[in-house]
Amino acid sequence: MTAHVTAEIAGQPDCWRRAADIAVAQADLLPRRGERVAVVGCGTSYFMARAYAALRESLGAGETDAFPASDPTPIGRGYDRIVALTRSGTTTEVADLLALAQGRVPTLVLTGVPDSPAGRRGDVVLDLGFADERSVVQTRFATTALQLLRAGLGVDLAPSITDAELALYEPLPRSWELRGQFTFLGTGWTVGLADEAALKLREAARAWTESYAAMEYRHGPISISDRTSLVWCFGPVPSGLADEVESTSALFAADALDPVAALVRVQRLAVALAGRRGLNPDRPRNLARSVILTGAA
Repeated sequence: MTAHVTAEIAGQPDCWRRAADIAVAQADLLPRRGERVAVVGCGTSYFMARAYAALRESLGAGETDAFPASDPTPIGRGYDRIVALTRSGTTTEVADLLALAQGRVPTLVLTGVPDSPAGRRGDVVLDLGFADERSVVQTRFATTALQLLRAGLGVDLAPSITDAELALYEPLPRSWELRGQFTFLGTGWTVGLADEAALKLREAARAWTESYAAMEYRHGPISISDRTSLVWCFGPVPSGLADEVESTSALFAADALDPVAALVRVQRLAVALAGRRGLNPDRPRNLARSVILTGAA
């Protein structure tokens, strides 16, 4: 029942190795240090855009903002480049934004299908077809795109790849699967990963999930946590947070793995939860591989 998404999750370490090679071989196509960059996407791709934007700025590589592709703001703000993430290349909002940008702002498209509306409208296209997926739920394409961009910032992906292999091998704690509510937290660039983690469980397993910047969790959202909750923090854990979570009787998790590798563990949890609930994560309710809006320009 879960053949596609399970295989796609397992294929991530190999995809990331190829991404690291592409980042070296085609470094001149990636955003240059000092460029003012806007990164756009929809759904999972938007969360990857947010993670990359925050990481790029934190590393001093240049001002970087992330936008949903439905927002035309990047066109008029004087960015040096727009980077678009789109697995299928057919998502209407991405294709429309790239059409608006033509002749006005240079664009770079990372896609699994270069011969697509988005691929044809981008000034430069990086082909990530090797990471494309059959499952509706995104896993390896999104992480591969982010890892390629991380490598372009000079991040050595080798530790992340090793951690991902560990995340695929180690059994998930059974106590995680027995929880009924899930809250994911992040700090800095991992806030986007927390948002993506919550989305994966919603999409694949229809789970009750929430996500926040770790320090914001204390300002209200902590009220939802109880003995049925799992609260999972990506990246550094703010001082005192674990104790506050545990005071609610929730289970607290903080992964020592590279944050993108930790996301692999979340993907596996989403599939496990779907199985427990009799759901097929390859075909989530009300979702399609690409959102194509009829009547759009």
